[in-house]
Amino acid sequence: MATLTYHGHSCFHLVTGDGTRILFDPWLDENPKADISADEIGELDYILVTHGHFDHYQDCLKIAKATNAQVISTFEVVSHLGGQGYENVHGMNIGGGYDFPFGRVKLTIAHHTGFIEEGFYAAPAGFLIHFKDGKRLYNAGDTALTLDMQLLRGEVDVALLPIGDNFTMGPEDAARAVDFVEAGTVVPMHYGTFPPIEVDPQEFVRAVGDRARVEVMEPGGTLEL
Repeated sequence: MATLTYHGHSCFHLVTGDGTRILFDPWLDENPKADISADEIGELDYILVTHGHFDHYQDCLKIAKATNAQVISTFEVVSHLGGQGYENVHGMNIGGGYDFPFGRVKLTIAHHTGFIEEGFYAAPAGFLIHFKDGKRLYNAGDTALTLDMQLLRGEVDVALLPIGDNFTMGPEDAARAVDFVEAGTVVPMHYGTFPPIEVDPQEFVRAVGDRARVEVMEPGGTLEL
């Protein structure tokens, strides 16, 4: 059985049923909600990055170098890492999929921005992952509500959705995303880290109602998938 551990904001650590260790959107050392530091991550096999904003990417290179994990992201993000001397990467683009040893990864549309540093833009993305054990995970990344999410209906068991508003969809739009995707289990993320996204996750729970099981995770908390 796979386990998902939340480290605050949008950072998750997933251990698949076959023991593959995957980290999503590593931002820990300057994350006020993180329960651990980047140095405490331990061994990893893969790092998946939705986009280049600091609160999803800042600790990627540090952790990648320490673990030699393969970084999976858009072509531009992994090119940025290559420019910093890290070569264990796999670049993809929106709508494309690839079969990795742990399962199939497909990049989905995310309506957001993707600035990494001055003069370096990388389009944001989400991840749709079909694991070898049959479980299906959708990490929406930072995104607005979009009708494209309806294309994922029937493809998702667990969805990680931003609810913080201001920079992404808020609780009401995220609840509509639940209707579009029809995942059985939903985990809210990207909220409560700093003042513009101070949102009560119970607003999201109430908005979803009985249409899905909402798991509000605290940093350090683990969920069996």
